[in-house]
Amino acid sequence: MKRIQLNTAGFITLFFLTACGTVGNNFDSSQIKSIQSDVTSQEEIFERFGAPFKKGVENDQTMWTYQFDKWNAVGSAQSKDLVILFDNKNIVKAYRYTTSNPKKP
Repeated sequence: MKRIQLNTAGFITLFFLTACGTVGNNFDSSQIKSIQSDVTSQEEIFERFGAPFKKGVENDQTMWTYQFDKWNAVGSAQSKDLVILFDNKNIVKAYRYTTSNPKKP
């Protein structure tokens, strides 16, 4: 009987240790309001947010993604994503910001 209790306790401990995680790098979302389409340069974005979590290309234009997702077994999850599309002169063409907490920038 003690062995079953130890296995159960071990399973529960393992569950709580593995039922949390993060993806991406946290970034300063208060800087998003400073982004201006057709004005802000790729260099300025790098200075404000650091290196992007992902880089890609869409229709021959550079796209940077900043992503931060955090979750755990006993609390609420957090998620925020910033996707920036640059034109061929490395100026912000468009961007999109989404978050699971719309009360914070």
